[in-house]
Order: sequence, then C-alpha cells, then structure tokens
Amino acid sequence: MIDPDGYRPNVGIVLMRQDGQVFWARRVRRDGWQFPQGGMNSDETPVEAMYRELQEETGLLPVHVELLGATPGWLRYRLPSRAIRRGEKQLCIGQKQVWFLLRLVGDESYVQLDQTDTPEFDHWRWVDFWYPVEHVVMFKRGVYARALRHLAPLARVTAGGGVGTMPERAQEAWLPGNSAGHERPRKRSRKPRFGPRVFSVE
Repeated sequence: MIDPDGYRPNVGIVLMRQDGQVFWARRVRRDGWQFPQGGMNSDETPVEAMYRELQEETGLLPVHVELLGATPGWLRYRLPSRAIRRGEKQLCIGQKQVWFLLRLVGDESYVQLDQTDTPEFDHWRWVDFWYPVEHVVMFKRGVYARALRHLAPLARVTAGGGVGTMPERAQEAWLPGNSAGHERPRKRSRKPRFGPRVFSVE
C-alpha cells in the first residue's frame, strides 16, 4: 500500500519507562539500532497496526502498556537511493509514519523478541529519551527528531525531569533545510531547467 507520492504508511513506537528512558533495539543480523516500527495493512487503523507491531516485535500486549499519545498527522522520511527498488510496479521512495508514545506498565520481563518466525530484533536496552536522534541510521534522524520533539511534552507529564530538552547537536536534525528527513513530500518543479548558466569570475 503506497500513496500517490510514493510513501508507504507505517507506524513507529516509542516505548518509555517511568523514568523517561526509551526502548532501543538492535536489528537481527545487522549493526543498526532503532525503535520498533512497521507497515500498516490496508484494513488497519494506525492504532491497530501499532498494537500488532508492538506484539510482533517486542512480545508486549496492550495490557502491558499505556498509550500516552501520538504525533499529529504523518511524518515522512525518504529512503536512500540504494534502498529504492526501481523495478517494482509501485515505486516506494520512503515511509510516512504516525508515531506513538507508550509507557510500560507491565514488568519488562514480558519483552520477548522471538514472537514471530522472522524476529526484527535480537537485543534491546533502555537509553536516554533523546539518544536515538543521534544514533539511528542517518536517513532516519530527521523523522526521529521530529517525532520525539512532538512527543516530548507528553513524555514529561509522566517522566518529568527524566526527559529534559533536546541536545543542541540533535536539534540540527530537524531544522528546516536539513536533508535527514522532512514532514511533507517535496513538490516537483514543473518549470523547465533550461536557461543561461551564470559563471563567476574572480
């Protein structure tokens, strides 16, 4: 299911402890770490997809978490060129996501990464709330910064000082003009790219 702009609907999950630290997991057979996320089925709402992905990737059930809130509307990121499969019938250039903030209310022993035949993760740990912005793969840093920035006020209601403010280095990932991620698809210019070239001579 890909929209006319080439983005696949997806949900992302920020699972938080009472102290403000968040669930951070390593992908199977890869060195990359990320939040749980996954694509939506055509017959699912974002909330339904979120709970399904939560169980598939972490083993947690709705009874183990409290839903604190979600990002308003879609947040988008583009895939790097090497990850775009150009031979497919529908070209997918990236993901559009709704991000959810959950608080763990059950014991963390309920986290089980092997709930499917093809687990997404093989290891996990708790990290500071803003840590993922600087440590996720580069092309996702912009959308991570935007998602956590939207969700931080909700997180502070629960965790208070455990969340803090976005570090200065992480802020660069969501500033306008940064190529790491963006919220809206870029409009394609319809103007022809022809005309005189201007050269500067020193």
